[in-house]
Amino acid sequence: MTSPASTLLVARANGVLTLTLNRPDVLNSFTRSMAAALQAALAEAAADDAVRAVVITGAGRGFCAGQDLAEALPRDGGPIPDIGEIVAECYNPIIRAIRTLEKPVLCAVNGIAAGAGANLAFACDLTIAADSASFVESFAKLGLIPDTSGTFFVPRLVGMQRATGMF
Repeated sequence: MTSPASTLLVARANGVLTLTLNRPDVLNSFTRSMAAALQAALAEAAADDAVRAVVITGAGRGFCAGQDLAEALPRDGGPIPDIGEIVAECYNPIIRAIRTLEKPVLCAVNGIAAGAGANLAFACDLTIAADSASFVESFAKLGLIPDTSGTFFVPRLVGMQRATGMF
């Protein structure tokens, strides 16, 4: 089964719901529609007693390169998109859904996990990384503070000094 925009592949087998971020040409960077599809799939998982666990992974050579900056930059001289609005609408509901889901959520990182992608992985109950995986916190290079629960989970996972260095 595939979401309408095919940015999220949904598969069910043996009580496991596998959600695959599916924009491999841009390392599965998030758009608003992709975030909405993931939110909806997590809500369905919460309501479906047949789902006993959820796996989130990425298609192609990367897990998730974070926010698709094409949606977060001004277009044709237009207004600057509100990054806070994007975080509130897209990422915060995903993290809340993962953390309140009464089923284990596993993240399988198969390549680059950057920004919101890395923090999404860190918010899951268990994160498994391939040898090819790398985690990048590039917020400072963009003049931002970490979002997608990064400031909460990363210091708890790696310690404050290492988290500060990563950020």
